[in-house]
Amino acid sequence: MINPIPKHLRKNKQQRYKLLMLAMVVMLLLSITLAVMIGPVPISPLRVWQIALSQVFPNVTGDWTQAQVQIVWLIRFPRVLLAFFVGAGLSVVGVTMQALVRNPLADPFIFGISSGASVGAVLVILFGIFSFFGVYALSLGAFLGALLAFVVVFFLARRQGRLFPTRLILIGVAVSYMFEAITSFLALKAGSGEATQGVLFWLLGGLSGTKWPDLILPVLALLVGCSYLLLQTRSLNALLIGEETARTLGIDTDSFRKQLFFVTSLLTGVIVAVSGVIGFVGLMIPHSVRFLVGSDHDRVLPVSLLLGGIFLIWADVLARIIIAPEEVPIGIITALFGTPFFIWLMQGFSKCLGRE
Repeated sequence: MINPIPKHLRKNKQQRYKLLMLAMVVMLLLSITLAVMIGPVPISPLRVWQIALSQVFPNVTGDWTQAQVQIVWLIRFPRVLLAFFVGAGLSVVGVTMQALVRNPLADPFIFGISSGASVGAVLVILFGIFSFFGVYALSLGAFLGALLAFVVVFFLARRQGRLFPTRLILIGVAVSYMFEAITSFLALKAGSGEATQGVLFWLLGGLSGTKWPDLILPVLALLVGCSYLLLQTRSLNALLIGEETARTLGIDTDSFRKQLFFVTSLLTGVIVAVSGVIGFVGLMIPHSVRFLVGSDHDRVLPVSLLLGGIFLIWADVLARIIIAPEEVPIGIITALFGTPFFIWLMQGFSKCLGRE
């Protein structure tokens, strides 16, 4: 049997991938450092890491002030790291959804998944639903809302046992508007107190006030979700090609889709619970990554995770400084980047369908 890809070309491709991953890790470390440095009180990069190391290793000492410790370790570091985990999670969800529904425009925001999660979270915030779960009530409400939205979109888009890309887009947008209307109605019914104002800001996405405990659940969800998905890259590749191909390779597509429903809803719900609704990250990043490394999920997933995290770190920096000392909701920043990207992608998608 003749291998269609010569050995030396495969080796060069692997070397380029390793160099890309190394470059991404370096970019991540630089992004974290610069994002922690930037703010009303500028702090040198050396001081940033000295303070960080002193919190991990008590024997590290220096001449920094307690105020600098609070700014670096208690305010900026957890916020920057949460931005990374949120961006990484949204990107991974976008990659998975695009394989699951075989639609290049799939994204938790466009398909209404984030809006469904926001309804569940708002019910918890305003009315105390699931309050007996304590600190996990918000994540549970968001997860159930995301799962409900995903199931509604998926089953309404099916026709004669098949998924149609155009129906997915239209129904996803319609479901998104429906859940956004429900969220707005709930916020209006709750009155004009601080909780309602917080909900309105949170619906546009925001990472302000992040504390270290806020990272625990997103990190756990991302570790579990990504570990599972990385073990399923072969199945994701087959599903992206086509359902018949996947079945030919012995994949139980119905069971696999249900598992992907659960994982994507879990990740989206946890992310929305800590950051609010942030759109277009799951759309932009996977397509950018496929341009760099191709469509093999063995490479798309790790690179998307890193690039998505780096992107959202810088989106959050812009949100903090663009009209300082006020703060712009991060969802506005991602929409400014994502809307032109979506229009460009939609034009290409229309050409493929012959609908121009």
